[in-house]
Amino acid sequence: MKKLWFFFIAVAIVSCKQEVKVDYAILLGKIENTSSSKITLYNTYDTSNKKELTLENGQFTDTVKINNTSKFFLRQGNNSITVFLAEGDKLNFTYDANKADSTLVFTGENSAISTYLIKKRNNNKELEIDMKDLYSLKEAGFVSHLLEVKKNQNDFLYNAAGLSENFMKNETSNINYEYLSSLSNYENYHSYFSKNRDFKVSDKISNQLKDLSFENEEDFKFSRNYRSLTTNSYQKKATTLVESDSLTSDIAYLKTLATVKNDEIKNKLLYDAAKYEVTYTADLETYYALYSKASTNKENDAKITESYHKLKVLAKGNPSPKFTDYENNAGGTISFDDLKGKYVYMDIWATWCGPCIAEIPFLKKVEKLYHTKNIEFLSISIDDVKDHEKWQKMIIDKELGGMQLLADNNWESQFIQDYLIKGIPRFILLDPKGNIVSANAPRPSDKKLTELFDELKI
Repeated sequence: MKKLWFFFIAVAIVSCKQEVKVDYAILLGKIENTSSSKITLYNTYDTSNKKELTLENGQFTDTVKINNTSKFFLRQGNNSITVFLAEGDKLNFTYDANKADSTLVFTGENSAISTYLIKKRNNNKELEIDMKDLYSLKEAGFVSHLLEVKKNQNDFLYNAAGLSENFMKNETSNINYEYLSSLSNYENYHSYFSKNRDFKVSDKISNQLKDLSFENEEDFKFSRNYRSLTTNSYQKKATTLVESDSLTSDIAYLKTLATVKNDEIKNKLLYDAAKYEVTYTADLETYYALYSKASTNKENDAKITESYHKLKVLAKGNPSPKFTDYENNAGGTISFDDLKGKYVYMDIWATWCGPCIAEIPFLKKVEKLYHTKNIEFLSISIDDVKDHEKWQKMIIDKELGGMQLLADNNWESQFIQDYLIKGIPRFILLDPKGNIVSANAPRPSDKKLTELFDELKI
């Protein structure tokens, strides 16, 4: 009897071992004719989740944790490829860095899906038309074009070999969500490109969008198009809340997201919003309290809490973070302590930033209006070192005034990190003692800026 009992125990132990689930995949790559020493792997569900892989003679082998998505993309130099990885997979790929599109080959588990994703990208390129041309189409022509693209994509999917049934199901839904996402954008984009601000879509479009559900976790994880539709839906609800309750848009959006029933979807949308908006909000305490009450993801919460505590240091009246020896386009270097004695209005910008350049004419007007006042206008570029000449040329071409400085390490500059700057343009106002008046000052195009200057009697 004892022997039989031990036998059952042994079977149970073996069974338990067999049920251990692997939560990672193994990825192997070989890239010919590359001078790159690194290749970067991004998680498509959260692109901030990335991993640097070291190439040795153009090769690497690494494990990839499967978390929320099976889709990843790899970036090496100018080459970018999409890969599909499921738990337990061992996927291999090879390509020539000089002609990646024509030489890329996948082998191993689920390699057919990765191959499909690459071929789909090339197929879609042949269907693309210019965004302005697309959204300038009359409604009937626009819908007809989208249906033609959708049919082409479905035919391409069903003619692909070796795809799993579950992938086929999810990808079919994804193609439909892409179609619906384009439909949902039509009213705004057509209104813009046609310069008809009163344009409204017909019931033919609106009826296709009105009954969509945004609580499908599987679709949310799989489909970027579904995530886009979901985000847009809650942003529209937030706009209604702004109008009815006189809330700021960031606070209204958090209140709207708090109503999402699915925790995975709610936490993802909350974090995607908060990781940027917490650095811009005009009411940090209310924003943080709303986020903390709604979110149930401890990992996300820790990151937002860290940002919150850093931002509290940037409150009005606190000493500003400093920088040392930033290159001055006029010659020499400038440090933060050289600026004391005047108010300082800082513009954090870059030559590649369209919204930054759009503010330049307004900034010039404000500079001219206050050029005899006790204020210094300071622009800090976060351009990369390789764009040094481009920075200098734009200063000349745009006839930029004020003091023009170049940060020492672009986005990674300590001063930029200390201010938790996640997007540009960003404007900062300091008092003559070097203390913060506003870590998120109004833009030059906003009349609130000159109102603030006048309030301070600058």
